[in-house]
Amino acid sequence: MAKAPPKPDPKAEVKTDAPAVKSKKPLFLILGVAALVLGGGGAGAWYFTQPKSTHAAKAEPPKPPVFINMESFTVNLQSEDSDKFLQTAFTLQVKDDAQVELIKLHLPEVRSRLLMLLSSHKADELLSPEGKNKLAKEIIEQVNKPFEPKAAPQIVTGVFFTSFVIQ
Repeated sequence: MAKAPPKPDPKAEVKTDAPAVKSKKPLFLILGVAALVLGGGGAGAWYFTQPKSTHAAKAEPPKPPVFINMESFTVNLQSEDSDKFLQTAFTLQVKDDAQVELIKLHLPEVRSRLLMLLSSHKADELLSPEGKNKLAKEIIEQVNKPFEPKAAPQIVTGVFFTSFVIQ
């Protein structure tokens, strides 16, 4: 009887002539890191070489406020028991120089409107800060009314009292 070839030992090393295959993990890791670095560098270069925002370039510096000093007003106030007088002076804040010219052109009409407004109040209404604030809003409304029918209204944005005396 012929003998069977010996069975290979599972614990024995198998020797082959082929070289051992190296893992490709480090290569992929290095390529991935390099791609991230190059991509980040490219994105940073693009960001810093772009012109500044168009919104920032178009933004104009704020214009200084434009004021009109009004001559002082002296009016009789509404009173039931005795005569009361209001003497006041104020400054109007307007949008631009064109508004100044328009108001100066119609100054007699503006003064007439304001005299009628001021004389329609009672002394008690004007003594408190709330009364003065309400009066300032009413002055803005009166001056903003158009001077001609179907014309654009004036643009008065503020009233600043420089003198306010009730006797």
